[in-house]
Amino acid sequence: MEELATAFRRPAEEKLAAAHSAAARARRLHGGESQPQALDTHPALTGLLPGGALRAGAAYSVEGSTTLAMALMAGPSAAGGWCGVVGIPGFGAEAAAALGVDLDRLVLVPQPGPGWLSVVTALVDALTVVVVAPPAQVGAAEAARLAARLRQRDGILVACGPWPQTEASLTVSDSGWWGLGAGHGHLTGRQVSVLAQGRGTAVRPRRMRLWLPDAEGRIRLADTPTVTGGHEPPEPGWLHEVAG
Repeated sequence: MEELATAFRRPAEEKLAAAHSAAARARRLHGGESQPQALDTHPALTGLLPGGALRAGAAYSVEGSTTLAMALMAGPSAAGGWCGVVGIPGFGAEAAAALGVDLDRLVLVPQPGPGWLSVVTALVDALTVVVVAPPAQVGAAEAARLAARLRQRDGILVACGPWPQTEASLTVSDSGWWGLGAGHGHLTGRQVSVLAQGRGTAVRPRRMRLWLPDAEGRIRLADTPTVTGGHEPPEPGWLHEVAG
């Protein structure tokens, strides 16, 4: 736990400098050759993404669950990639680490201010994956400029909310908690339905049910239907949700 707290407190400026150095080394190593075009994500999410992986140079959107956005980031982070989180003050370090996110290689900008898009662009220059909760709607021209930067740097953007021209959009619905009886008991898990829609007419929409998380804090496919209805409480000990 102490090591986790130390990694989380490491200054963002120090981490970003290290990420820039790592990115520069990678570009020199590859000598201008193309980087890998697909990055593995959380195993439970492969069926939701075109090609079963995250595509370098692409943007994705997630609506209804910050936890799901962090899970997309977990695979590249665990594989050694540098990642960033912008505009999520309630980010939960312990929960992210449980998903596989390496906090030593995570840059946090919880309050980016009105220049948040410039912050995201700067992070894309150095990081593998950038997760952002946009405080305002993004225009087509701004999204196009950032998309060009993503392709140039082989970066990946995950937006917690609507975003123009995404490789895939994931929308969480039909959320229900398990573990509560008639006014008593403890929350033990949450099931959701996730609709994935990809770019182009050839990509058919896909819907899956997931534990997000199960009783052991894992994200996995759900094999039983959830019981919905009633007021949904906040996630205890987990990532605070940011609705799209």
